[in-house]
Amino acid sequence: MRRRVTFSRNLTLSLSRTCRCYCKYCAFATHRPHLHEPDEVIEILDRAVGRHRVKELLVLTGEKPEHNAGVAQRLADLGFRDFTDYVVWVCERALERGLLPHTNLGVLSRDDLAALREVTASQGLMLESVSERLLETVHAGSPTKHPAARIATIAAAGELKIPFTSGILVGIGETEEERMASLAALAELHEAHGHLQELILQNFVPHDSYYGREPADIADAAAADYWRTGVSEGPQVDAPRWACPVTLQDMKRLISETRRLMPDIGIQVPPNLSDWWPELVAAGATDLGGLSANGDHISPEHPFPSPAQVRKRLAADGYALSERLCVYPEYIDRDWVAAPVLDVIASRYWSFIPRRGSGRRAELTVAADAAPRAVEKARDGRALSLEELTALFAERRPEVIEDMRCAADELRERLAGDTVTFVVNRNINVSNVCVVGCSFCGFGQSKRSPDAYEHSEQEFARRIAEAQRFGATEICIQSGIHPDWGLDDYLHWLRFAKAVAPELHLHAYSPMEVAHMCDVSGLAAREVFARLREAGLGSTPGTAAEVLHDGVRERISPNKLPVARWVEVIEASHAEGLRSTATVMFGHIEEPTELAEHMRIVRELQERTGGFTEFVPLSFIPFQTLLGRAHGVQEITREENLKHTAVFRLALGETVPSLQASWVKMGLDAATEALRWGVNDLGGTLMEESISRMAGSYHGVRLAPADLITAAHAAGRPAAERTTLYDIRRRYEVDEQPVNA
Repeated sequence: MRRRVTFSRNLTLSLSRTCRCYCKYCAFATHRPHLHEPDEVIEILDRAVGRHRVKELLVLTGEKPEHNAGVAQRLADLGFRDFTDYVVWVCERALERGLLPHTNLGVLSRDDLAALREVTASQGLMLESVSERLLETVHAGSPTKHPAARIATIAAAGELKIPFTSGILVGIGETEEERMASLAALAELHEAHGHLQELILQNFVPHDSYYGREPADIADAAAADYWRTGVSEGPQVDAPRWACPVTLQDMKRLISETRRLMPDIGIQVPPNLSDWWPELVAAGATDLGGLSANGDHISPEHPFPSPAQVRKRLAADGYALSERLCVYPEYIDRDWVAAPVLDVIASRYWSFIPRRGSGRRAELTVAADAAPRAVEKARDGRALSLEELTALFAERRPEVIEDMRCAADELRERLAGDTVTFVVNRNINVSNVCVVGCSFCGFGQSKRSPDAYEHSEQEFARRIAEAQRFGATEICIQSGIHPDWGLDDYLHWLRFAKAVAPELHLHAYSPMEVAHMCDVSGLAAREVFARLREAGLGSTPGTAAEVLHDGVRERISPNKLPVARWVEVIEASHAEGLRSTATVMFGHIEEPTELAEHMRIVRELQERTGGFTEFVPLSFIPFQTLLGRAHGVQEITREENLKHTAVFRLALGETVPSLQASWVKMGLDAATEALRWGVNDLGGTLMEESISRMAGSYHGVRLAPADLITAAHAAGRPAAERTTLYDIRRRYEVDEQPVNA
């Protein structure tokens, strides 16, 4: 299910509005000399760097501005060979400031495209329409609007391997057949070169003439007012005689045809030219373009909504708004992007670079035979070196990954047998008030947030009773780090739960919560655990581990407890006779070497204490988190998730016999497949799971035991309900129907 809608956080620079064309629908172009001077450009760029966290500089111009003698003379006076030479200079200044240029200069020669390729992250040109008939109406007097000229530019960009944006403009007098023919022409170009990263489906909106006024100033003022007030009223202008109507159904048909012809590209719809854009998202549109901080210079009185406004509107329909760069992730490599531009991406925006198994912040080199050697070593349960673990996490060769799977599955069978276990439990998050502020979290709220809550005793008891009726044997209690809670508050909830349901096992309080208890009480961790155990604590969740590498933790949650403190708390739990789980949260910004370090720490800790009951990999859910919204981190693929699962089993060897698949993170289908990748446990029924749900998980928050039994049987394996500490309560053989389970 698609859950992300993307946008680029950009600033528009209309470097020159001078244009050789006379398109009837255009209010941007002028036929007088117009050119931003270099000092003006520098001022705009410097202002952009500190404004609205802009990452993209969108350079717009008229067609061939130097066609005007005044512009040509000014370029010569400034020392530039031609207009493209000036644009290259502008892009270089943008790159120096960490801005990624996307240029849209109209029809260009191959040489011009090649020159721009060295300093741009992407380029664009709207095809608009393949209809030559329009050259006699809206495109009269506009030679570079001839379809052949525009197709030639788009094709040349493909030959040069330039990540490219194109699109069609509808409502300018074209027929339905011409619209579809335009899409087909773009599909043919993409089939030949694979360079169209997105297609814009733009509906024409009539607007006033801006003669004697500067569209950039109008756009900036309109955007500032809209972003401040949330109210926008564009001009109501009658359509010209040559225009044709565009309906919502027309736009939906275009989305459907684009998806059929080009299933792998982004589909962009402008959110400022109609009120129907949410319905177009529901119909399959994936992108809202650049929500420019200084407005739409083409339709200046129609400002873009702000990212906050769009995010709120999309959330109502279950979609997450995520930022992207002007170059789409799949094109961020040396084949498609010039080295100077890629250097800026790697230094400033490395989290947007796809994981691809080999690291993003630095080139990762491991010996070609390191992973195969590690697999053979791990079959016997022997400890792997950091280099060997790194090689496994970074591995991309299908045949080696299959060997990893087989070895992990063999190790699982030897340690845990064929039985797939699960626990009937319920999560209760007593409060979501939290002061930590993790960038990977969509759960925690400030005390003043309208979404903050704290359960009453009555509500807590109701949830426990519901769990009892469901047949739960475990209650898992975790919350945010509440600034007003002391140790007595945590003890209270344990005692209250035991008074309500003394037979339930209480699996409660993450190492972060325990560290907070230590801080506010002044007690050592062992003393805190002793008091928690006396109050009814049965075991400890080994969450808050994320990745046990302080460099990663500083980047994703600088206020969270450091690695040494997490280890100290878990060791104290084990020393007090309280077993715990161990977790990892992966698939965000971590590198293979950092995951390797995490697994080294977990294995060595288990070898010292023997206190871990299970290891629980938790794949990162990005949709409603800061990492997903603002840093481009996407959900890990099913294939990568399964590969990592096998590596976790191999890394643990024989130290932790049980490896769990989190169905709420990866989905039940993938969790079932993970039973072939070293997994022997499917976790709990949960009944509620606010942390993953608030991050945007779409795999549900509750399963019945029958669902987990059926999953095990689908993998050809018997199932068994277990307790928290892995005592078996009831077995379900493969041929046994899980009726009323």
